[in-house]
Amino acid sequence: MPVITIDLWKVTPEVKAELIEKLTRTASEITKLPPPAFFVYVREYPLDAIGTGGVPLAQQNLPPHAPKE
Repeated sequence: MPVITIDLWKVTPEVKAELIEKLTRTASEITKLPPPAFFVYVREYPLDAIGTGGVPLAQQNLPPHAPKE
């Protein structure tokens, strides 16, 4: 039971579905295991719960594609 976990800010259901599909496909191609063998967990966090450089993302100038919490 291979597990793939990705932690990121909140994303749309469409983005989650694409991540799950592409991460599974890539891991399957590399390991030669069938796609149903993989479990993919998407963990989302609000921008005030993620920080870089000692500053929460909610207080940073983020790229236009970032969520607007």
